[in-house]
Amino acid sequence: MGLQRRCSRAGCPNSAVATLTYVYADSVAVLGPLATYAEPHAYDLCSRHAERLSAPQGWSVVRLAPEFTEPEPTHDDLVALAEAVREAGRPAPEQPSDDGSPVLRLVRDDSATVVP
Repeated sequence: MGLQRRCSRAGCPNSAVATLTYVYADSVAVLGPLATYAEPHAYDLCSRHAERLSAPQGWSVVRLAPEFTEPEPTHDDLVALAEAVREAGRPAPEQPSDDGSPVLRLVRDDSATVVP
């Protein structure tokens, strides 16, 4: 499961639903569905900024979808989230020391309280 990506526009807290790329040789801005992976030379946009997108004078915009909406979570997303939570809750396995002696772990004892 990938992390939810945010709109690339400064100060916009909304989730990204579209990806903007440029074909400089053809003076074309291409706006399509959200890319599977974040690319360093592409911009992820929320639906508001995707709908309002305009190109510089002399450029054209190619829209690969009529509208962009945030996708609903799938069963795979929910399973991946549950597995990540389960993995985070497991204790870390103890690693033997380099010389073969047992590893000592310091445990904080909160039961010792000082009474005035």
